[in-house]
Amino acid sequence: MWTAVGQAFSMVFEPYTMLVIVLASLYGLFVGAVPGLTATMATALLVPVTFFMAPIPAVAAIVTATAMAIFSGDIPGCLLRIPGTPASAAYTDEAFAMTRKGLAEQALGAGLVFSAVGGLFGTMVLILAAPALADFATRFSSFEYFWLVLLGLTCAVFITSDRPLKGLIMLFLGLLVACVGLGNPAGFPRFTFGNVEMMGGIGLIPMMIGMFAISEIIRYVVDTSPPAEMVVEQVGNVLKGQWALARKYPAQILRGSALGTAVGALPGAGADIAAWMSYGVSKKFSKEPEKFGTGHVEGIVESGAANNSALAGAWIPALVFGIPGDSITAIVIGVLYMKNMNPGPSLFTNNPQNIYAVFLIFIIANIIMIPLGILCIKVARRILKVPRNILMPVILMFCVVGTFAINNDLFSIGVMLVAGLLAYVFEDNDFPIAPAILGVVLGSMLEENFITSMIKSDGNLGAFFARPIAAVLASLTILIWLTPPMLALLRKIRASATAAS
Repeated sequence: MWTAVGQAFSMVFEPYTMLVIVLASLYGLFVGAVPGLTATMATALLVPVTFFMAPIPAVAAIVTATAMAIFSGDIPGCLLRIPGTPASAAYTDEAFAMTRKGLAEQALGAGLVFSAVGGLFGTMVLILAAPALADFATRFSSFEYFWLVLLGLTCAVFITSDRPLKGLIMLFLGLLVACVGLGNPAGFPRFTFGNVEMMGGIGLIPMMIGMFAISEIIRYVVDTSPPAEMVVEQVGNVLKGQWALARKYPAQILRGSALGTAVGALPGAGADIAAWMSYGVSKKFSKEPEKFGTGHVEGIVESGAANNSALAGAWIPALVFGIPGDSITAIVIGVLYMKNMNPGPSLFTNNPQNIYAVFLIFIIANIIMIPLGILCIKVARRILKVPRNILMPVILMFCVVGTFAINNDLFSIGVMLVAGLLAYVFEDNDFPIAPAILGVVLGSMLEENFITSMIKSDGNLGAFFARPIAAVLASLTILIWLTPPMLALLRKIRASATAAS
């Protein structure tokens, strides 16, 4: 083990990797601080660049950029009342109210310091949980993986949308896209319509770039609202008073970090859902709930810890089972396969030095977040004044060039543009994108494990429930399926009883 740890240190602390970490951090801070440019978009735009990197620098670029982007999304939320990323939306009104009260330094400092604390907490859980789960996953056969994937897809539908039917529609759309091409157990061309380009399937990376970058460009083009004005022009010492907040709200910090990590590990959930849930929990258990919404720092402390801890939590199922915890790790899984770091238990046994390097990168990213975050806050006024009509065409150019570079064909650019347009239309009509992404990423895994299991059992469906772990996973999945109709039936019975009385 210590040999692998030593190799990990040498891979991470070599000059090239450290340079990548610093540059990716600055890139992530910039993207997060510009309203409308999300952490997922930052990841999607990085993929063509990581194509030319070694595995560890490639992973380092993504980890550091996303961690920085999640934090820096707080800056425009606090100063302009426009969240830089969806993960900052939960407490944007709270932070802006503090700014109006002259407490911008405290709001931004709380977001920075407790994002780093939450990120380190999530990293510790990742370090402890991932190897243990990988050891447990060595007992999994195709039956267990089938139910695990199905459970993940089910959770994505019910967790990521307050309208499960819309989530289900998007999930089936994603599964349909995963069926395209020859990549199926029978090797039969499906939904290709005679197009040779379609035989290789729909490329995951061009589709991701389209869904998370092109859709934002379209959203900017159709947005007619005037730009917001900053309330303050300069921010002072953001670290002042943060130690006092840590002593005053230790339970909130721990609760937000734990909840964020747990929610992040759920397939399809992500940092934005973790932040909303954590803010709601903070208000519910607060001794001063009446102060929420008026510029009270407690909600920012807890939610700030939650959204960054969710990032590390999302890597747990991604590394161990190949099941993404959020849209960012959905892209990461594609990068890992591209770099021959295939997710799964074998990654922990065959290449432990790579896993230790990932852990080390997470620790470094959350430590350097504080000094670089302070720098970003100092120059926030200049970042927020970058003209969007210049920035968006530059992003479009990078999208087109990066997508073309992956396969050197125009078909990928077409996939990117169509995916971006569809993602914009769906999101504009309140259809969640996460279930579709999960469907595309996990569709082939679901089909492959189902076919393998059917061959093993000679077509006997009872074999899917015969193994203990498979039976538990199947029970959980079916229970989640049955819960909504059972609750609806219960409500109907209660309503009938009330009407009769």
